[in-house]
Amino acid sequence: MQELTAYQAILSACSLIVLSYLFSVLNRLTRLPSVLLLLGTGMLLRWLSQQFGLPFHIPSGVVEVLGTVGLIMIVLEAGLDLHMSNDRKALIRNSFFSALVIFIFSVGVVGWLFRIWFPEESWLHCIMYAIPLSVISSAIVLPSVHHLSRDKKEFLIYEASFSDIIGIMAFNFFAVGESINMASVGWFGGSIVLAVLLSVVVCFLLMLLLLKTRINVKFFLVFAVLIIIYTGGKMLHLPSLLTILIFGLVINNWELVRWRPLHQFFPTKEVDQVAAFLKSITAESSFLIRTFFFVIFGYQIDLAFLSDPNVCMLGSAIVGALLFLRFVYLRILHKYNLFPELFYIPRGLITILLFIKIPDGMKIQSFNEGVLFFVILTTGIILMFGSIFYRDRPVEMKEMEEEFDAEKEA
Repeated sequence: MQELTAYQAILSACSLIVLSYLFSVLNRLTRLPSVLLLLGTGMLLRWLSQQFGLPFHIPSGVVEVLGTVGLIMIVLEAGLDLHMSNDRKALIRNSFFSALVIFIFSVGVVGWLFRIWFPEESWLHCIMYAIPLSVISSAIVLPSVHHLSRDKKEFLIYEASFSDIIGIMAFNFFAVGESINMASVGWFGGSIVLAVLLSVVVCFLLMLLLLKTRINVKFFLVFAVLIIIYTGGKMLHLPSLLTILIFGLVINNWELVRWRPLHQFFPTKEVDQVAAFLKSITAESSFLIRTFFFVIFGYQIDLAFLSDPNVCMLGSAIVGALLFLRFVYLRILHKYNLFPELFYIPRGLITILLFIKIPDGMKIQSFNEGVLFFVILTTGIILMFGSIFYRDRPVEMKEMEEEFDAEKEA
């Protein structure tokens, strides 16, 4: 096995960062999702290492660590990007119910497919495998909506963020034990209340740290505290990701807080400055973590799974079900626009992370991980086609021009 020297490791890491930046530029020019390009880079590196006889082993723990930190950064980034106002109430409500309803039906249908494919497994085990595949990846959606109109962009960002949180909360609920009873349901409901209360305390303490301390190095200290909160909450089976999202929302929408003593203690102007800088640091950190996570995950993908008809059949059935359910909700139940929202069904970071965390006692031993790779790659390609072929409608362009003119006059 080839051992990298320190200089080779540094050179490789920096080269990947530069390449990822070029992929981001290419994404804005061609709408090719940068995450797909990163996955392709990882697969290419795997092929080259095999061709030249230089295999390189990456510990599975590295993927889990990068995925956990990346998830925290991405949810915080989503919270810092979302603005709350009265004119957005309907948008937030619609995106939440879209994430919730589609997730519930996706878990049911995908779980049913697993139950048919693995009849010897219990319903609970099938549900555990269905949950990760039912979560929309905000890690892929967020960098892929820059060309959309404001309403479409915000709908998809909210929906993906809610989907992440709902998926993790559901996963934690079903992973607690082999049986579901009133006690577990009561704890699940209570954990949400605890998470909201914890959010209030965390927001106050972190804003105190950001605005009132004179230490220059404090932003990465905030990230460290958020990671501690997330991992601690995960150990206690609390939806701590909700706490992180609320912190980002509060920082980015401080003007909506009505209690005047808080505004005297934390002036809006100072909070806005902190929010702007926090956005910059979070975006940079998310970019860095996303780069290494998807390249490493791509390196671990063995395309031999494409030659397995069982993998392709089950994977195609899952992707087809996800598309059909989204079509039914958006067009028939919600009467929402289909294009390009229908195509934004990527599975990615959170799906991989939850698969890694499935308890040993709930694992399906005969499950082929090629199904996971198939669904992630296929849904990413579907997003790519939806993004490439989407063009702003004249009405939306008019709205954008009117908004620009209003800002110009102001």
